[in-house]
Amino acid sequence: MAVEEFLKQCQQSGDAAYAAFRSLLERLEDPKTRVDSRIFLSDLYSKVGSSDDCFNKYHFRIQDIQLDQYEGYPGRKKLTMMVIPSIFVPEDWSFTFYEGLNRHPDSIFKDKIVAELGCGNGWISIAIAEKWLPEKVYGLDINPRAVKVSWINLYMNSFDEKGQPIYDVEKKTLLDRVEFHESDLLSYCRERDIQLERIVGCIPQILNPNPEAMSKLITENASEEFLHALSNYCALQGFVEDQFGLGLIARAVEEGIAVIKPTGIMIFNMGGRPGQGVCKRLFERRGFRVTRLWQTKVLQASKSFKAGDTDISALVEIEKNSPHRFEFFMGLSGDEPICARTAWAYGKAGGRISHGLSVYSCQLRQPNQVKVIFEFLKSGFQEISSSLDLSFEDDLVADEKIPFLAYLASILKENSYFPYELPAGCKRFRNLIAGFMKTYHHIPLTSDVMLIMVDWAYWKLMWLETFVVIPGCKNFLNVVIFPSRTVAIENALRLFSPRLAIVDEHLTRNLPRKWLTSLAVETAETGLSEDVLTVIDAPRQSDLMVELIKKLKPQVVVTGIAHFESVTSSAFVQLLDATREIGSRLFLDISDHFDLSSLPVTNGVLKYLSGTPLPSHAAILCGLVKNQVYSDLEVAFVISEDEAILKALSKTVEVLEGNTSLISQYYYGHLFHELLAFHLTDRHSHLQVANGSMSEEENVASGGSMIYWVSSPIGIYICVKIVFARSEKSKSVEVIGFSTSAISVLNNAELSISGDENSLIHMDVDQWFLPTPSPVKAAIFESFARQNMGEFEIDVTHSIQQFVRSNYGFPIDSNTAFIYSDCLQALFSKLVLCCVHEGGTMCFPAGSNGNHVSAAKFLKANIVSIPTNSEEGFKLTEKTLNKTLETVKNPWVYISGPTINPTGLIYSNKEMENILTACAKFGARVVLDTSFSGLEFDFDGWGGWNLEGFLPKLSSSGNPAFCVSLLGGLSLKLLSGAVEFGFVALNQPLLIDTFHSYPGLSKPHSTEKYAIKKLLALREQKGGMLDIVKEQVRNLEVRTKRLKEALEKCGWHVLQPCAGVSMMAKPPFLDKTVKLSHSLKDTNSGEKDAAYEVKLNDANIREAIAKTTGLCINSGSWTGIPGYCRFTVALEESEFELALACLDKFKSIIGN
Repeated sequence: MAVEEFLKQCQQSGDAAYAAFRSLLERLEDPKTRVDSRIFLSDLYSKVGSSDDCFNKYHFRIQDIQLDQYEGYPGRKKLTMMVIPSIFVPEDWSFTFYEGLNRHPDSIFKDKIVAELGCGNGWISIAIAEKWLPEKVYGLDINPRAVKVSWINLYMNSFDEKGQPIYDVEKKTLLDRVEFHESDLLSYCRERDIQLERIVGCIPQILNPNPEAMSKLITENASEEFLHALSNYCALQGFVEDQFGLGLIARAVEEGIAVIKPTGIMIFNMGGRPGQGVCKRLFERRGFRVTRLWQTKVLQASKSFKAGDTDISALVEIEKNSPHRFEFFMGLSGDEPICARTAWAYGKAGGRISHGLSVYSCQLRQPNQVKVIFEFLKSGFQEISSSLDLSFEDDLVADEKIPFLAYLASILKENSYFPYELPAGCKRFRNLIAGFMKTYHHIPLTSDVMLIMVDWAYWKLMWLETFVVIPGCKNFLNVVIFPSRTVAIENALRLFSPRLAIVDEHLTRNLPRKWLTSLAVETAETGLSEDVLTVIDAPRQSDLMVELIKKLKPQVVVTGIAHFESVTSSAFVQLLDATREIGSRLFLDISDHFDLSSLPVTNGVLKYLSGTPLPSHAAILCGLVKNQVYSDLEVAFVISEDEAILKALSKTVEVLEGNTSLISQYYYGHLFHELLAFHLTDRHSHLQVANGSMSEEENVASGGSMIYWVSSPIGIYICVKIVFARSEKSKSVEVIGFSTSAISVLNNAELSISGDENSLIHMDVDQWFLPTPSPVKAAIFESFARQNMGEFEIDVTHSIQQFVRSNYGFPIDSNTAFIYSDCLQALFSKLVLCCVHEGGTMCFPAGSNGNHVSAAKFLKANIVSIPTNSEEGFKLTEKTLNKTLETVKNPWVYISGPTINPTGLIYSNKEMENILTACAKFGARVVLDTSFSGLEFDFDGWGGWNLEGFLPKLSSSGNPAFCVSLLGGLSLKLLSGAVEFGFVALNQPLLIDTFHSYPGLSKPHSTEKYAIKKLLALREQKGGMLDIVKEQVRNLEVRTKRLKEALEKCGWHVLQPCAGVSMMAKPPFLDKTVKLSHSLKDTNSGEKDAAYEVKLNDANIREAIAKTTGLCINSGSWTGIPGYCRFTVALEESEFELALACLDKFKSIIGN
């Protein structure tokens, strides 16, 4: 085609001109016609030049872009580029962007894989390839016509005017280095898994004044006006930055995170209209370090299609509806910014306005972790991205929080539910603590410690020959986890019940007021009842503390080490010696000196323990509070070499607290994990001694122990602890043992079954193992992703009040106090202590929560069981209650409702009115436990509760001692899994004061309160969370029916539940003598599967089922109803199926 004929076609319209150039591109792509086509372009340029007249007449323009004006440019002096009306026309701000790119060193793009977003006519992509010789440049644009024009420009600059290739110093052409593709931002690279090293972009930053226009389908046949608008305007993207017109940039950045390599850099041209702070924050809150490469001002042209600029009326509208003010300037010389409204008016009047223009270079501070976070957000959690804030002034904070968010994101994304963990703490967390102690402090503390009891003669023989692992050695975990340091101290004191304890004055603040006000110091000598516990606070300085120990002879000492004494071990040794001499237990607190750092400060206690085993009368206590982000996020751990103490302490956690916050353990566990990953693994010799400060003879004489790391033939190291029998020469006094009553309760309570957790199925815990709903995962993640949460965002009181009113009609007035904890069991335990304080008697209906009954026993409460019967479904009745309360002084009545745990039945509103009427008559304190309610199935007669209809009347007309305390938990109601949240509502001022006299309560962290408040708000809305709860309730109903069928098939008598996650059934084989394998008793024979006979009853049926099938249930000992076992059904699907199979398996075992 001749040039004149080509121009004649172009003159018809913009669409005709585009069609002509598209045909020309097809000839350029064909090697056979490429040379002639390139010569044709040269002739065309010679014919029409680069004037605006050409653009107006022929709907295209070819012009030269001078490159030699840019600093340090080594290549050709100019590029020849073509534009058409329907694509972006290079303007001042695009040249400013290229100026910013030039501010980088020459190595910025050399041999790199680069993508340019919004490439327009491709000139910047081509210029990058020309100057810096990257491996590949992908020019991307959503406008299909822009992509075609870019290819034409690429051919125009890859070949000279005679159609011959232009080679660079590496013998490559631009055609080897550059590609152009139609792409919505980075979709082309994402879909092909192209990993980029550099991403650059000039992207529209103003919302289209006509939003509907942006919703059209983008094709190359679309109108010129629409396609041109793509270069200047953007649509809403669903980001918080939309309000500033930066939504498209925000989406580009997040898409870039997915495809950029860890060392990659993003460079964006940013109009300063929203303000430089807003522009910079867009990147920083997504985890980028930001450098401003270049800044200038550019004129904002008046609205004109051909001028190609933008209408700022959308910004004026934003200012009208928000407090934000955009930044414009009057002309190029103005220094004082004006808002969009003023700029719009000034421009309308003929004035020239400008705005700032900056080029930002951004690099992820922790790329791998940030990628994980955004992968999680893209997997269905995009709505919480606006809450994400990864901008930190302190790098230490960033280095802690960003990796944890990535870890949390991976857990929430990969796991459908939160797994069961023992009350003693997550095994992974305990192992990480042990690993940190060994790696950083050389203390051989591990979950794989082998405890071997030997005498000296055998040791010498073993040493002289070769080391042999002795059969029968026992493994145990050396670490127990507590919700807080205060809880650990209080539990330890209750476990031993010393008549006198000396506690460091810094650690007594949250101990029970009663202990701190007792003056019965002489009881240490007079032998009064163990019920009397006196705590003396003492100074931390070791010489003063030792003096008090020698004079007062306490049975338990809890203390820390003064800062000036913490560097050496001498103070610790003095405390060990002083407590050993008088037979006192020592709990040494190292919280203030325990550094979560890759370079921990010198710690005399830990230095001592690296060479000397911890004596059996001593334990180490550490509260973890020294994180960089959350000053009030705490867990604690206790270390001991005494297995009996560790087991007993772990049982106190289960009885008094239930468990420790799983998310808190995750947080600190990840900190330990990061520190261990940072540290290089030590190399051990074949046999390494770890007690260098004591000789073997000294260890034998003191009844001490020696620690060795032993290598196996396959290269695995085992930590072996040799414990020597104590020499008769030892002068140590026998230390205080466990309280008789405490250990009796712990031994007889039906607590968690220890063993291989991977092989156990837990139908014995009130936890949620069904899939965690997405709104719950979103709330958990958002609570940690947020920064600087306001008090109103974490104040849950109003939400809880509304929840209590709407669900139970519980009356609330100005005297009502709401108290919160992340351990529901801990709130109940405090109520029991209030009962004990008042000299009351806890009255439990037969068929109550066995954990609550065990807590009351452990806390030495007077207990009465209120009879129930099978005809009434083991529900409490007014008649039986009246009969019991007639004989009880100061009764405290525990009631589980509306849903009853463990039966799964429901108290109607009328039934509850009758029960509370009886309680009011006798002046009973009522603990109304609603924590198992909220998951009621649909059935006739259940219309909910409205306590407000009768409770105020009972309170005013009954015995003045009568009051109702509402105990509640939200874990089941909100299906929140790991986020446990409990509350108690108290109405009686005296009771409130008594409750606060026991301050050692593990409080929910601000993140937990934020998540709970958000979930409560979602639960009140129609659809969404409410529909999810309804669906899960239907699932639970189906589960209970299936379990009922399976149990009845095996001969069990089932009590049909109406709600909740638990049900009861009575087996047909009680009192039967059967043969079992997998021994329930220790035969010391080494035979694991020795058969024996056992008569099944409430005391052994649970263990029999667990050890033969792996299924854990609660027996009649737990339910309080002889013969009736309890099953929970909120299991993960596969585990529920296995549980049903276990029932069949046990039936077959019994039958054989």
